[in-house]
Amino acid sequence: MLCEKCQSREATVFLTQIINGQMQKADLCEKCAREAGVTQTGAVSLTNLLLKGTGIDCQSEEGPSCPACGFTRQNLGKTGRLGCPVCYDTFGKTIEEAVGGMQRGPRHIGKVPRRLMGEITAARERGQVEKALGEAIRAEQYEEAARLRDRLRSLNNSV
Repeated sequence: MLCEKCQSREATVFLTQIINGQMQKADLCEKCAREAGVTQTGAVSLTNLLLKGTGIDCQSEEGPSCPACGFTRQNLGKTGRLGCPVCYDTFGKTIEEAVGGMQRGPRHIGKVPRRLMGEITAARERGQVEKALGEAIRAEQYEEAARLRDRLRSLNNSV
């Protein structure tokens, strides 16, 4: 594939950008990419790229550290990984902010195979009914709790 800009050299840099909500791709040779300023020399931290523009600095030693393993935000920036399960609680907000800039939200809402959609819908409904049942019991609304209990039984029997 030839470079889109000079049309004479082989394209080796493949750039994809989202500009005003539209995806734009460019296939460039090394020279044209360097002239356009799109090449990166040295190692790149994926975490730092994800957090760029969020105001979160992974190079700074300031900020929280994991109470269980001592992992810091700087470690997150260097490795792109967390140290232990408690790190998810400690750095959850940081991670959500980074992912929030790339996704519509923290929950997957994309395509689901048709054969699984019924199971997923039923599981969500069971979860909602269980939550409502717990709330009804805590509020001592026993008639509502009995109705929800029966609904939950019918959902569990239909599996």
